[in-house]
Amino acid sequence: MGRRAEIDRQTRETQILLSLDLDGQGRAEIQTGLGFFDHMLNHVAFHGHFDLKVKAKGDLHVDPHHTVEDVGICLGQALSKCLGDRAGIRRYGQSFVPMDESLAQVVVDLSNRPLLKVSGPRRPGTVGAFDGQLAEEFWRALALHGGITLHVRLLYGENDHHLLEAAFKALGRALDEACALEPRAQGVASTKGVL
Repeated sequence: MGRRAEIDRQTRETQILLSLDLDGQGRAEIQTGLGFFDHMLNHVAFHGHFDLKVKAKGDLHVDPHHTVEDVGICLGQALSKCLGDRAGIRRYGQSFVPMDESLAQVVVDLSNRPLLKVSGPRRPGTVGAFDGQLAEEFWRALALHGGITLHVRLLYGENDHHLLEAAFKALGRALDEACALEPRAQGVASTKGVL
């Protein structure tokens, strides 16, 4: 059967079709109308070893916010659907990733307790047409709809492209670790017996 999911989200602001295969090869076909965002989602898929397809049309003439947030919603829903009851997964994952002068850390817990915490000495600014604030909107939507406790630490960096790229690569790697199947697991990774 595999750990695959498709999400079709249609609103007055966006139309998104997203498919995710957690046990893929890192292949991505991303079309959101936002070049830099496509670039970041490619990194998540590649470093997470997920196969990810995203076709999104949004009201970019208004603002990229709706498209970015709704893609986060869809990816979170797909991830949660792929994981089912979350039995047999490692649950936790973390990664430090450098990108030239920048360094980011992402830590995830697939706990079904959604939370986003972003910290660091500064927030990235605009890269191309992508406002750095939108990264947080994406991460928040992903965490909320994926049932993820998500910590993003932007440790340092001078180039905003590099800082965001380090964080998105680290997100892919941390999710890969957390979603990995644990052969020794007996049910879910919780002493409660449920997540």
